[in-house]
Amino acid sequence: MQVVSLYVDEHARRAAAQPTEFQLAITGRTRKPHAEELDASHDLSQARASQFGFRLCRNIPEALRCGSDHLSVDAVLTVVEQCDDYPYARNDKGQILLPQYDFFQQSVEVFESEKQSVPYFNHKQLSFSFAEAQHMEKTAERLGFPLMAGASMPVTCRLPDVDIPPGSHVQEAVMVGAGDADNFAFDALEAMQSMLERRKGGETGVKAVQLLEGDEVWSAGEAGRWSKDLLSSALSRSDTTMGLTVLDGRCQDLAADGALPQLVKDPAAYCVEYIDGTRATLLLLNGAIRDFNISARLANQDLVSTQFFMPLPPNETYSACLASKIEELYQTRKPPYPLRRSLLTTGLLDACLNSRHRLNERLETPHLTLNYQPPEKSTYVRTCGFEHSTSCSCYSASGDGKNPVTPFRFCLVERSIRPLHHVGDMILAVSKGCDTDACGYYNSGGMALLYCRDLKRYLFYIRSDALRHYKGCF
Repeated sequence: MQVVSLYVDEHARRAAAQPTEFQLAITGRTRKPHAEELDASHDLSQARASQFGFRLCRNIPEALRCGSDHLSVDAVLTVVEQCDDYPYARNDKGQILLPQYDFFQQSVEVFESEKQSVPYFNHKQLSFSFAEAQHMEKTAERLGFPLMAGASMPVTCRLPDVDIPPGSHVQEAVMVGAGDADNFAFDALEAMQSMLERRKGGETGVKAVQLLEGDEVWSAGEAGRWSKDLLSSALSRSDTTMGLTVLDGRCQDLAADGALPQLVKDPAAYCVEYIDGTRATLLLLNGAIRDFNISARLANQDLVSTQFFMPLPPNETYSACLASKIEELYQTRKPPYPLRRSLLTTGLLDACLNSRHRLNERLETPHLTLNYQPPEKSTYVRTCGFEHSTSCSCYSASGDGKNPVTPFRFCLVERSIRPLHHVGDMILAVSKGCDTDACGYYNSGGMALLYCRDLKRYLFYIRSDALRHYKGCF
């Protein structure tokens, strides 16, 4: 697979932003800035074009035709992000007016004129507008080309490697993470949707949404709007908890000791009511954690919880997870996951920002009555070599080693081994016939990491006080 052409929108906007002779005269300047004075350190397009031999184009039609008079590419990839130097405008709801829809329409004009189309991938949300996103879906259906969208979080590795069993009755889910409406809100909502769509009957759509902010978030928790137990379960998956863990390395249950209101100055809760009765809440808790975790309660009271593993730079492997799905789309012309997952999430974020614009009002969303079935198999990247179904006993490292804790099944993990910290309140697990070395542990995530010499694999185990959140997940 080879990149043959590239259009960089910022080049055009940078050129348009240069002052005219009239503007120079008004400001008293005598000349335009030289090219070397412009901050282009982040622009790698020229260097990459020279290195890999692809064409830099002045506009989208030229990029699709590679300078010829006909469609000359096998697929289109669109990535639209906000730029600090030449930012896109915002509307009265605070949404960034990213031009995904405009880029799509320009590509469609080429497809229609050529009477030929190719697979199209749109990074993250389809548009800031749900109406535009719906039109994109209908246009792709009309012209018969595969359209896919979405972020990396739904397809990245999970710790542990679990998913909601297909056909499950899901009562409620709580997702926790960091970010805001501009950064990671869509990613987190889509990751949450990628799990909840597996419930019984598939996806049927969203009945209502509400975006809460500030103290209203904590009040909603006290009123039972979102589950504190699920919050505690989701936080137990995090290995970036702040508070005492950062201060002096102590383990801390942020959900139980009232630390969250002190750590999180501007909390936000994206509350979602599904048509089938399932409830879900995305809590953005900047200052408390820096990763993304979810816990869902099934009708049989089992909890399913995991972390969407998003490694920090320079090991940002989650983008490669998404790239593999994009390659699959291009090679097979069949999206590995449904477009409607991203379409519904686009509508969710748009509706939540409508709620914020209307002073955090609860809004009915009949336009989000979207039906689709999830893929037969989960599409996230697997981290496990296999799951060992034999129960093993766990013992407190700080105790006498004679009092077993609830048995659980363990999971073998072959990669994503991250730096470990200090000795905390943890347990070591011993499985019969398995020669293990205790080589490290997670204090904040409630996990212990051991290396098994017999199996030549790293084994994850969990802290005794977190066992209740892992029941049913291993």
